[in-house]
Amino acid sequence: MALVLGIESSCDETGVALYHTERGLLAHTLHSQIAMHNEYGGVVPELASRDHVRYTLPLIRKVLIMANCALSDIDTIAFTQGPGLSGALLVGASVACSLAYALGIPAIAIHHLEGHLLSPLLSEPKPEFPFVALLVSGGHTQLMRVDGVGEYTLLGETLDDAAGEAFDKSAKLLGLDYPGGALLSKLAQSGVAGRFKLPRPMLHSGDLEFSFSGLKTAVLLAVQQNSQDEQTKADIAHAAQAAIVDVLVSKSLSALKKTGLKQLVIAGGVGANQTLRAQLSHAAQEYNFKVFYPDLEFCTDNGAMIAFAGAMRLKLQPAQKDYRFNVKPRWDLQRLSHAD
Repeated sequence: MALVLGIESSCDETGVALYHTERGLLAHTLHSQIAMHNEYGGVVPELASRDHVRYTLPLIRKVLIMANCALSDIDTIAFTQGPGLSGALLVGASVACSLAYALGIPAIAIHHLEGHLLSPLLSEPKPEFPFVALLVSGGHTQLMRVDGVGEYTLLGETLDDAAGEAFDKSAKLLGLDYPGGALLSKLAQSGVAGRFKLPRPMLHSGDLEFSFSGLKTAVLLAVQQNSQDEQTKADIAHAAQAAIVDVLVSKSLSALKKTGLKQLVIAGGVGANQTLRAQLSHAAQEYNFKVFYPDLEFCTDNGAMIAFAGAMRLKLQPAQKDYRFNVKPRWDLQRLSHAD
């Protein structure tokens, strides 16, 4: 039985949570930097780091109040070690290890993507190992076979832009604010299907790899060659979203067929996209498999997934009281073992 404090600071969201190994998630809170970075059209790493410094400790105090807990009740602190922005990661790591040292408790370094992969286990119904996971976020598009905590096999990944990048860059070409993915999806709702035919890169490649840079170029050409009235922009947004979703769904089905598994887990920010969810749920009924999504609040970066991943790690082996730390801005998930 343990109470785990989770700290997420890999990019532009500061997430803090308390997870109890028997009682479940007690409290979580999140500070988003979207408003600050919107002025610059993208994440400014130095500003992101400073904002994590500003908000991490107040958010820790907040979750303790929300959960009616004291600092002395915490048994372990889990923090995101990577991948992500080095400066942002250093804020979370230094706060976590310093606080753990002061309290005389262990600190556990967590892989950010492992947090995403395990996040659907915070929701109901829960998948069971093994399953195929489609990890789709702003920086990652990967298909993984997940046999257990720390047992991850890469099936395929993007060769260039991630799906989230394709959403955001297409939105920027259409003149939408940052971050544009959600705004593009909203605009696509009023779009007319079939007016623009955009490519589905690598749809028939015969493997489980992805590529979205060509789609971005096609969106650029569509924008340049047509008047930018609101209906035209909506039609291009609809076509862009349809192309991305078609590729994600097709590759996911191929991954299930290749592995012979009957469970698909969706994780990461793009997992909140309602068109993607609708098409995958329809495919699940048609092809007789189960699909699991995290609750919408756990799709974006959050402290709950880090606290939960820390709790899962504790079940595998006791945490050590070693307060030396480093961060891993680039960190291959496959290098992570169940013993790490």
